Amino acid sequence: MISTVLTWAVQRRLASIEHIRQHPHEAQAQVFQSLVHTARNTAWGRQYGYADAPSAREFAQRVPISSYEQLYPQIERVLRGETDVLWPGRVEWFAKSSGTTNARSKYIPVTRESLHDCHYRAGRDTTALATLYYPEIDVLGGKTLSLGGTHGPNPFRPDEATSRVGDVSAVIMQNLPAWAEYVRTPPLELALLDEWEEKIERIARHVLEADVRVLAGVPTWMIVLLRRVLELAGTTSILDVWPQLGLFLHGAVAFGPYRELFRQLIPGPQMHYLEVYNASEGYIALQDEPDSKDLLLLLNHGIYYEFLPADQWDAAEPRAIPLEQVELGRTYALIISTNAGLWRYAIGDTVRFTSLAPYRIRVAGRTKHFLNAFGEEVVVENADAAIAAACRATNTTVRDYTAAPIYFASHDGASRGGHQWLIEFNQTTVDLPHFTEVLDQTLRQLNSDYDAKRHRDLALTPPVVTVAPAGTFEQWLARRGKLGGQHKVPRLSNSRELLDEILDQLNN
Repeated sequence: MISTVLTWAVQRRLASIEHIRQHPHEAQAQVFQSLVHTARNTAWGRQYGYADAPSAREFAQRVPISSYEQLYPQIERVLRGETDVLWPGRVEWFAKSSGTTNARSKYIPVTRESLHDCHYRAGRDTTALATLYYPEIDVLGGKTLSLGGTHGPNPFRPDEATSRVGDVSAVIMQNLPAWAEYVRTPPLELALLDEWEEKIERIARHVLEADVRVLAGVPTWMIVLLRRVLELAGTTSILDVWPQLGLFLHGAVAFGPYRELFRQLIPGPQMHYLEVYNASEGYIALQDEPDSKDLLLLLNHGIYYEFLPADQWDAAEPRAIPLEQVELGRTYALIISTNAGLWRYAIGDTVRFTSLAPYRIRVAGRTKHFLNAFGEEVVVENADAAIAAACRATNTTVRDYTAAPIYFASHDGASRGGHQWLIEFNQTTVDLPHFTEVLDQTLRQLNSDYDAKRHRDLALTPPVVTVAPAGTFEQWLARRGKLGGQHKVPRLSNSRELLDEILDQLNN
């Protein structure tokens, strides 16, 4: 009976994914109409005439595109417990994000609809795809080891035990349906510990005897856990501990720089990898083909999408385009309207379409995370690919990195610039000149603007790579209270503020 139910559930989710592939615009039209109709009697819906059932074009004309700061007055009302502000009812859960564009914490509403019709629905999609492509793993026959953050009281309602804020992974775990909690490890009392070092140690000891089939989490922190498990087990291969392990569901950071390290920790052909794009604001995309680097945009999961071309990012009145107008190869900032009450919200992420039938994307970076101090327009996608190429060429792996501009004047008085890369390697010995050369050459191949600026060192000199001691970035995150969970180090910045802060940390 159970196997019959599971088979039916898998087939149902696979049919839904196929519907997205075959009928994308119909799926988005249904989501749009449902969102506007549901929110018609909220304060926001009344302000912008949702009861009139506006068309998508009228919606774009009436409702402004909003950053978090612009939407915050309404979000604060929701945080304080006011009902029917952005979405019907009272919201109790909030995903707390550092928002990698600045140091201020962001509180993203998480409604029951966004949990069940977005995050959990996409989780079932991922399980269905894993069952289809890797039946030999039997993903539901063992445990999924998932790492997450923690949650705590809502600071705007500290006396209300029912209202909580935390890392989106912690919010998801705390509210998981029973069937999903049954196949997950470790138990909540360990998974949601707020002291990261204690969490890693206790989880590592707990899962030593578990039948782990699937790993799920951010690569950076999963590596820390796997290494501790290996130390406790006294072996060099995770497959000696979990012989049935066969899949890693990863997200939050690009996997390229970490791939070789995972192959070292989990050797053998049985290990597979699928990428997911699950943000605090919603579950946006997933890898629907096993041998692809592209992610299928999830078009019937409670999110209506618009896309902001790069020439509109800094416009006073930015104009976004609907899904049917996007073009291959162009970079767009994501604008989303969701069943958590985010309306034409600029999430801060940028994507590039690699397919229009079906709609597949690659995450390009952040709207404020790129290097363009000298017109080079290097995005995170370029940086991750160049780091990965340099690692392959030098047989090294990278734990973490960040980069920023450097400014200086040349001997002939012409102002030239460069990039400084602060990189934490997993090896103690690195062929730094060769690594730097491959990093530079790969960036030149990937990015014509960077290549033009590097021509004969006229505008940009070769990159400067500074090796960071082991633990540098973890210490920086810890000092900012952001160790663990989905917190990550910003990769690129147009100012030296972050890089200099870390360098000062090393010198003190």
